Amino acid sequence: MIYEIIYKLHSFFAYIVLAVLILAVINAITGSTKNRMFTLEKDFRISLFALILSHIQLLIGVILYFVSPKGFYAISELGMGGLTSASRLLAVEHPFINIIALVFITIGWSKHKKIMEANRKFKTIAIFYGIGLVLILSRLPWAQWFA
Repeated sequence: MIYEIIYKLHSFFAYIVLAVLILAVINAITGSTKNRMFTLEKDFRISLFALILSHIQLLIGVILYFVSPKGFYAISELGMGGLTSASRLLAVEHPFINIIALVFITIGWSKHKKIMEANRKFKTIAIFYGIGLVLILSRLPWAQWFA
């Protein structure tokens, strides 16, 4: 029961996180190419929401990892050698790569705060959030999304 609730929450919330993260990357790229000023009302908030929502999704994912039969339980029951490619994606690759993606997003957020120049702020967010987005997209269980 708890597994199903957390699984549905994690799955639904993923769409929101991806949308806001894509918005943050596109906003940073357009801000950099158009030499816009970095504003607190728009640019700062979009980047902050992407950071916060990504971390909430990670927290939900960590909880799911330990209550799901496809996460830690699968590794402890089958061992690393007993996992199929689909179960390895869910039990190992998806969590590991997404943690790395969140590290990049967090580094991008921290670095942009120290920069005073708007164009460099946008570039920093675009690069680090972009790397995080690509990593997240690379390890999504796409077969489950469209099934």
